[in-house]
Amino acid sequence: MKLTLTFHGKKTRYRRHVSVRNLVSGSVLVSILFLVSSRSTESVMEDYARVQVAEALLRQDNNRLTELSDEIKVSLNAYSQQIAQLNKELTAMQQTQRALAERLNVEALFEPSKKVSDRAIGNTGDPLFERIETARLTIEDKQKQLALLEKLVAGHHIDTQVALSGRPIQKGWLSSYYGMRNDPFTGKPAMHKGLDFAAKAGSAVVATGAGLVTWSGERFGYGNLVEINHGNGIVTRYGHNSDITVKVGDVVTKGQTIATVGSTGRSTGAHVHYEVIKNGQQVDPLAYLR
Repeated sequence: MKLTLTFHGKKTRYRRHVSVRNLVSGSVLVSILFLVSSRSTESVMEDYARVQVAEALLRQDNNRLTELSDEIKVSLNAYSQQIAQLNKELTAMQQTQRALAERLNVEALFEPSKKVSDRAIGNTGDPLFERIETARLTIEDKQKQLALLEKLVAGHHIDTQVALSGRPIQKGWLSSYYGMRNDPFTGKPAMHKGLDFAAKAGSAVVATGAGLVTWSGERFGYGNLVEINHGNGIVTRYGHNSDITVKVGDVVTKGQTIATVGSTGRSTGAHVHYEVIKNGQQVDPLAYLR
């Protein structure tokens, strides 16, 4: 089957015979070309949309990285300040150590044989880490030197303040002695391993000798307790305090206020329970009250 197409002009006439089969094939071809062209346009738009989404995600990642960078800078600055404070405290410790060594005439023992920086891990490319490592090694050195200095002080007996004397209160009276007595709670005989000094609640509790505070806080039976190590195997304890004014690590002098009188722990009234411990064993403090 054929179709005849006729075109008339002013001077010419054009006639063409086309088979239906060819006409259908041409129509199908034109439709396919249109579809391909339309699909290509849609693909370009989809790709453009994907690029926009990717750019938005990259912007979010970049903003987050910027925030993280700022947080890291703040943290590093805080670490740097802490290290600077640590170095300041180490310098003060070194000055105290040097003064004590001079009093003992043993300065030569504390001259560093090798600089800490020489024993550090070297150039790691991380200045902050190197500063931390240097501070750590310095602290190790000071700990060893202070331990040696403590032994030397105990051996020379140069500081008379270390020797125990006097009462742990400024005003009050001796209310209970060291030894066997009737327990105030049970009424049964029990060993009393210290002296009790009755005093007005809130009045001062004082150290009976210079030393290092090794306990500052609540302890079973004692209530609020202060314990001081005086070296040479001597330790004193001050129990049942109301408030404590020193902390562990503090160096106290003879007569210094370390707490206030109270009635905490296993206590029946305001008083100070005073113990003297020699080489790990409680002894009668009465001999030290001279």
